[in-house]
Order: sequence, then C-alpha cells, then structure tokens
Amino acid sequence: MLVLRPVESTDLPHLQQLARESLLGVTSLPDDTSLLQAKIDGSLRSFAKDVDERADESYFFVLQDSFSQRLHGCAEIIATIGFKEPFYSLRNRTFISTSRELNIQHAVPALSLCQDLNGHTLLRGFHVDDALVRGPYAELGSRARLLFMAAHPRRFAEAAITEIVGYYSEDMSSPFWDALGKHFTDLPYAEAERLSGLQSREAITLLMPHHPIYIPMLPQAAQDCIGKPHPDGRDAMDMLLREGFEPHSYVDIFDGGPTLYARTANIRSIARSQLLTTVRRAPSGKLGRYLLSNDKLRDYRAIVAELEEPLEGKVGLSDDMLEALRLDEGRTVRLIAL
Repeated sequence: MLVLRPVESTDLPHLQQLARESLLGVTSLPDDTSLLQAKIDGSLRSFAKDVDERADESYFFVLQDSFSQRLHGCAEIIATIGFKEPFYSLRNRTFISTSRELNIQHAVPALSLCQDLNGHTLLRGFHVDDALVRGPYAELGSRARLLFMAAHPRRFAEAAITEIVGYYSEDMSSPFWDALGKHFTDLPYAEAERLSGLQSREAITLLMPHHPIYIPMLPQAAQDCIGKPHPDGRDAMDMLLREGFEPHSYVDIFDGGPTLYARTANIRSIARSQLLTTVRRAPSGKLGRYLLSNDKLRDYRAIVAELEEPLEGKVGLSDDMLEALRLDEGRTVRLIAL
C-alpha cells in the first residue's frame, strides 16, 4: 500500500533518486545532498511548530510503499511565499496605445516582472514515478496535501498558486528562455534552472529586464511557450484544474510556464471533503475509490482505498487501512471521492 506522509530524516537517499528523475524545471527538488537535507530539516521544524500566524513554513510529503519502504513520489506546500525572499513572476497584461490624430487605438500584450504573488500559499515539488503518473497514486501525491490544508487552515493563505513546468525541448533548451533570459544572463536554460535550484532564484531574476517586454517582439517560438506546460507536466496540471485551480495572468520567469490560482476555500478537496467516523469493517459489495486522510499534524497520513459508500456519517475501513492511517475504530477520517 502506498501512503503519503511527512518527510523524515532517513528519506534523504531516496529523495536524491527522486530529484534525479524529476523534470528539469522542478527546481524545488534539487539534486544536491545539502539542499535536500536543509529541505527535510525545514519541513521537520514546520510540522513541529505551533502556528499562530503563518510564515514561511514548508510542509514536505513523500509517497512511500509501506511494504518495501521505497519512495515513489513527493510533494510540498510553502505556507507563505515572499516571506524572506521576493517571489518573482512575469505578469501578462495588455497595454493600450491611442493616437487621436490617427484615430487608432492599439492593444499590445506585454510581460512585466512583478512580485504580485507574495503572500500566497505555494504548491510545488510534485513528482511521482512515471508508472504512476496517470493513476490514483498520482492523485494521492498531489491532492492529499490539499486535505492537509483542509485539516489545518490557519497554517495557509486565503489563496494558493502553483507553477507548472513550461515547455522545453529534448535537448534541454527553452525557446522562451533563449529569446529573453539568455540575453541578460549568458546562461543556457538548463544551467539557469540548475543554479536557481542550487543557489537563488532571486539572484538570476535580478539580472532580468525590469521594464515591460512586448510579446509581439519575441520570436513566434517563444510566444508559443507563454502559458504552455511541458508535455510531462500536463497531467499534474489537469489534476489541479479539476480541483478548481485556473490559469492566471502570470507565467514563470524562466520558461513561460503557466501559473494556476485558486481561492483556498474553493478548492474541491478542501471544500467537499467529509469528516466521517471509522468503523472496523472490510469493504464489500459495490465499491468506489476514495482519497482518505487523518487530520493529524506530525503524524499525518493519507491513502487511496476502495470503499463502500459511506452511510450515516460512518465509513468501513479494513485493519490495513486503519493501520496505514494510524487510526483506531471510532476516530475521524477525512474522505473525498476520486
């Protein structure tokens, strides 16, 4: 059985393997021992912290096979972005030019460097093994962190965003970066992403143009990348679109990938999940597939399971399910249908 749980110190070697397999643009999962250890340590502190006012807490989760102990994926939540370091995006907006003498009014789209998204909650670092991408365990890896947000709302902002990795080619080049960022940094796309993950996103951003970039002046190949996800990131994007996230007017500063936005209270897994009482009973009869979690903090657990439809506020769980969720009979479980 695969279980989503908070990261532990002993997960470091397995996380390094996941980092090597992740998409290039997932800079929040760097293939670097010291940075991954720092990420683990930061998450452990966040889970142990009593939060009265949210700050830059990070909650890092791993998807583990309870039998083999192998990790098959990971996902992260940053409670508040821009708390210590500005969070930069490119805002896609239209500028209107008017000439009364010529009786012409013309709208031109442009990209402007901004920090508008500071203060939001950020979902990032999502990765699962290729074999799990289009199955229920990808839903577990991505959506179970939303159930965690539902259980601990004061730890998160009123709105959440996520950046989807943008398009780049098989030779690790990005038409968007080549047309824009490369001219100001002299760095190829892959190296810019690597340095962003290993050092500082802000350090590279400060080299970027701080005046509007008019989109029609970019090569067509670069224009086509704006708001376009990498093919391998499309499934992750579709999951969040089904959750109620929507494309926003912001794109990634490196590859032009889309930024998705949602009011936290309107996210499907938060708004529609139910709290039910557990009954020790092996499911039988007509079953449906559900995402389940406990509402704990440091001992948070989530699984996918085939269950009978809940009745009268109760749901039957097998011994294995209760053990995986670290729950006893008669306790509360959070549930939503897949």
